[in-house]
Amino acid sequence: MRKLPLLFLPALLLLNTSVFCQKKKSLPPEFSIKKSETEAHMRFLAADELLGRRTGEQGNLVAARYIAEQFRKLGLVPVPGNTASGTSTYYQNVPFEKMGANGGGEIIAGEEKLKSGEDWILMNGEATDITAPLVYASFGLENAAKGWDDYKGLDVKGKIVLLQSGTPDVQTPSEIIASSNEKRKLAAEKGAVAVIELFNAPMPWNMVNRYFAGEKMALADAKDASKKAIPQAWVNGKEAKITRALRGVQTLTFKTAGRKSQLVNSYNVAGYIQGTDPTLKSEYILLSAHYDHVGVGKQGGQAFTPEDSIFNGARDNAFGTVALLTAAEALAKNPPKRSVLIVALTAEEVGLLGGKYYVGHPLLPLNKCIFNLNSDGAGYNDTTIVSVMGLNRTGVKTEIETASKAFGLGVFADPSPEQGLFDRSDNVSFAKEGIPAPTFTPGFKEFSGDIMKHYHQASDNPETVDFNYLLKFCQAYTYTARLIADRKTAPQWVTGDKYEAAAKKLYGK
Repeated sequence: MRKLPLLFLPALLLLNTSVFCQKKKSLPPEFSIKKSETEAHMRFLAADELLGRRTGEQGNLVAARYIAEQFRKLGLVPVPGNTASGTSTYYQNVPFEKMGANGGGEIIAGEEKLKSGEDWILMNGEATDITAPLVYASFGLENAAKGWDDYKGLDVKGKIVLLQSGTPDVQTPSEIIASSNEKRKLAAEKGAVAVIELFNAPMPWNMVNRYFAGEKMALADAKDASKKAIPQAWVNGKEAKITRALRGVQTLTFKTAGRKSQLVNSYNVAGYIQGTDPTLKSEYILLSAHYDHVGVGKQGGQAFTPEDSIFNGARDNAFGTVALLTAAEALAKNPPKRSVLIVALTAEEVGLLGGKYYVGHPLLPLNKCIFNLNSDGAGYNDTTIVSVMGLNRTGVKTEIETASKAFGLGVFADPSPEQGLFDRSDNVSFAKEGIPAPTFTPGFKEFSGDIMKHYHQASDNPETVDFNYLLKFCQAYTYTARLIADRKTAPQWVTGDKYEAAAKKLYGK
């Protein structure tokens, strides 16, 4: 081999260094995010001073302000056309009805007396003392497309309606909550004076009682604001004697002290990044994560001590919110081909209400949204993976696996399928509209003790978080978003998915 003169060595070294630098520069910004950045976001959002970020309370509003100011700092703009008092804003106001704790009362069915706070919970309504005929109306729903017509042939005017909880399709807790208000409104339109639902979801009644008997939230309906809400109760349908008593009488007495209510506001926070491709930038992907949590003390629904009564919500869901902020930073520095809408959602913990409100009042046309990448989580017990609800359903398995592998992470599909987790986060609001919408969550394969140790517990604070894993998770989430936004074609639901029909309706194909 012929030797090169020594005088060429400096030039060769310079050339090699130049090539190395170019390769390094070609990596997108998410590869350069620092642990100190993601850690700082986590330590702020899950700090004691934010008092558990409960929807509509001061800590929740502070978190919303922090997210909005981060969007401003990072170069995201308010969504075009989203204004308040004529000024562009990052906020989408979400109005709520905040109801006080479950009051006293009883339901009398023949010889059986059911006690409020033990056998049943008042979900909505004012003080009532009525005795009226009882009519069973299955699930109490009407949907022509699905063949639901539960009031067909029934006269419920002036009567109490007895219903099954949830819908014929699914019995997840989130679906039961989401359908409950719809049932009350429909029953009221039909002239019913009260609604009783037999709660049969796969969720312990004592947990339901503890969580919902306290203060609760619902989306405020301006059209119904002046109307008196008919009382609506959830009854422990798992107790055979209760079910027998209610199904065995024709007349029922319903007494309740009611729930006092007031109107409060919280906010979805939205920032926009325009895409770079002249054609594809008219489409967008929507990145979402809820930033609310459950609050302080009894609000949290779990054990607490005088020394630590704050439910900080580091894993659920400051984790996902930090992923949003990481995506905001990296994608604003180097935008993908399609536009990106980043939405931090409120009120997930009180019934997926922020996401539900958003799809009912979208800031951009939903039929231009090709994908929703949601991030949420209960916790993690495997820092070598990310877990994805809907990995094999939403057409982006390759992008998720490629992005995760880039940061040394594997991908696990749909842990704990018996829990129905796909339909238990904000992604389901978008999925129902037809938008492919998986949830990108910290790594776990089942709901083990490691998960439950911190899930909705006062111990879920920044001091218990693995910050090295947080960084990798946020980087993988962001890179996944980039790869999806840069796709030549929009992702599709797999053939036969239960949300495929909604997609065909939304996109017209």
